[in-house]
Amino acid sequence: MSCDLILALDVPTREDAAPLLRQLRGHLRWVKIGLQMFTAYGPNYVREVAGMGFQVFLDLKLHDIPNTVGKAVESLGPLPIGMLTLHTAGGAEMMRAAAAAQQKTNPDLLLLGVTVLTSMDGAGLAEIGVNAAPDQQVARLGRLAADAGLRGLVCSPLEVSLLRAQLPPGMQLVTPGIRPASEAGSDDQKRVMTPADAARAGSSYIVVGRPILKAADPVAAARGILAELNSA
Repeated sequence: MSCDLILALDVPTREDAAPLLRQLRGHLRWVKIGLQMFTAYGPNYVREVAGMGFQVFLDLKLHDIPNTVGKAVESLGPLPIGMLTLHTAGGAEMMRAAAAAQQKTNPDLLLLGVTVLTSMDGAGLAEIGVNAAPDQQVARLGRLAADAGLRGLVCSPLEVSLLRAQLPPGMQLVTPGIRPASEAGSDDQKRVMTPADAARAGSSYIVVGRPILKAADPVAAARGILAELNSA
């Protein structure tokens, strides 16, 4: 099973992003645009990044009543995006509404259900009334998402093997919380893994931000991660 790299474009402004994207064009395929950049610059920025030749993963983590999420997916579907996120905690009805809207507006769009954020651990789940270990909650939400018609999930790399054992083989698993061994534990991510280990576990895509964005040579950093994925 192959594993590809997604750059998390978590920078303050499009001016910060522009030189990075120019450098990385042709070296990686996927760029993730999250709430920060989408809120600041909107759909036209998605079109701009796609126009540079990147495939866009729009990470908005939609979570609302089913009708609202369905209508949001209908609005976003015509954009040049290949992936879009929603929270599985919104429930099966919400996910079914999103899947129906995706099929109607953009059949090729991969809807990704976010299970448990990689910034959360067992203590964080307990604070919001979830009395289950992160892997148990991820498995529960993953099964719910698959039953609701989603074809992909976002999860910690630590839960990939568990999900692979329980979900249909075609399920796409996208894993943030990826850090080179030298950087593990250096930020707010709590459930992390190295690129090679995530690929071996069965990740379809890994999401990497700071190790590329903060590198002295972002192209070399991206190439190094891709080489690690290929060797795995």
